[in-house]
Amino acid sequence: MPGEPGQATDPDAQSSTLTLEVVANAGDWSVIDQPERLVADIARAAAAALGDEACGTATIALSDDSEVRRLNATWRGKDKATNVLSFPAADNPGEPDFLGDVILAIETLEVEARELGVPLAHHFAHLVLHGFLHLLGYDHETEVEAEEMERLEVRILATLGIPDPYDSAPAAAG
Repeated sequence: MPGEPGQATDPDAQSSTLTLEVVANAGDWSVIDQPERLVADIARAAAAALGDEACGTATIALSDDSEVRRLNATWRGKDKATNVLSFPAADNPGEPDFLGDVILAIETLEVEARELGVPLAHHFAHLVLHGFLHLLGYDHETEVEAEEMERLEVRILATLGIPDPYDSAPAAAG
């Protein structure tokens, strides 16, 4: 997140090549059991799947709709809340290993998880991973890009026991 210092870091959110620092900015994140631990699991799974591609440090900011709406309006020109925003780091010789920031809005995540009929923790894990992959340059602007990114997300989430978030069966069953 541009220009805002971290307030909390989870020292366990590391692998040998990747560190995801968790920052609690706003919102009631108590609805997810140990979000920092889940982020640490995502870091390990992403590092295992991506190898050297996933080297560096990123900040995962836990926030709310109000803050995400403000950032979305400021940086993307969209005056609305969204589930996750990614801010890849510019090339910075002073911090060559910094990948960028990912910020999530708890209220939007809760609504989407309910609508999708999936556990909130699973939706949270998916969006942390999704935002992190954006920091690495993955995107979904074209069908080919979207398919590549989705396959990677599904594969990494499966190592954590999280079902395919793109499978419509859970919503249909709910």
